[in-house]
Amino acid sequence: MTPVLQVANLRKTFGGIVAVDDVSFTVEKGEILGIIGPNGCGKSTMFNCILGQLKPTAGTVHLGGQDITGLSPHRLNHMGVGRTFQLLQVFGELTVRENLILAGQEHQGGMAGRLFGPRDAGLGAKADQMIGFFRLGHLAQERAGRLSYGQQKLLDAAMAFMAGPELVLLDEPAGGVNLTMLGDLRERLAAMNREAGATFVVIEHNMEFVMALCSRVIVLAEGRIIASGTPAAVRSDPRVIDAYLGK
Repeated sequence: MTPVLQVANLRKTFGGIVAVDDVSFTVEKGEILGIIGPNGCGKSTMFNCILGQLKPTAGTVHLGGQDITGLSPHRLNHMGVGRTFQLLQVFGELTVRENLILAGQEHQGGMAGRLFGPRDAGLGAKADQMIGFFRLGHLAQERAGRLSYGQQKLLDAAMAFMAGPELVLLDEPAGGVNLTMLGDLRERLAAMNREAGATFVVIEHNMEFVMALCSRVIVLAEGRIIASGTPAAVRSDPRVIDAYLGK
């Protein structure tokens, strides 16, 4: 079966600095892949090369067998690639429900549909479904800016999955979230994978979050993959302990 995502020999340099160095990996349908590594190891640069924010110096990226190397984030969005950012992308003056509808609109239709279509762009039922799934029902009509940080993280994740994308890349979803909300977020993401078959990749510094959520983990150090395997195997790998866990 063709992988959902295939990254081959990806490289990104900035002048004489090599940020991503010959990185290759695949993501299979229905998989939760975790990517970890110390600060400055190239995780975010790699993500941005995959998602079109940066043009790779070398290498290729394929989505479902189709070459998407260097395509713009907008085009990738319409092709079924969702993402979250380290910095929240919710709209504080809009309600939770309105944020979800807006996220769904980014994946479909043109300006004419937005101007002359139904007020909720036909996405109201889907937004309500996501609100229920992520247990945000009591906050559906609350302005997003009034939510706690952890609640905003839940909303941010729900927005990424709103259009039923082929692949979602989550950039530090656990960052800054308290332990209670962290458990809720992890459980909802696991349920999204288990119940909806969602495929996603997680970049994260919270080791316990990654180990509990992901079925496979890749470790980057100095722009290169130094280990890959199950959470248990990665946790005990001496190279990982030296490069990351032991610091």
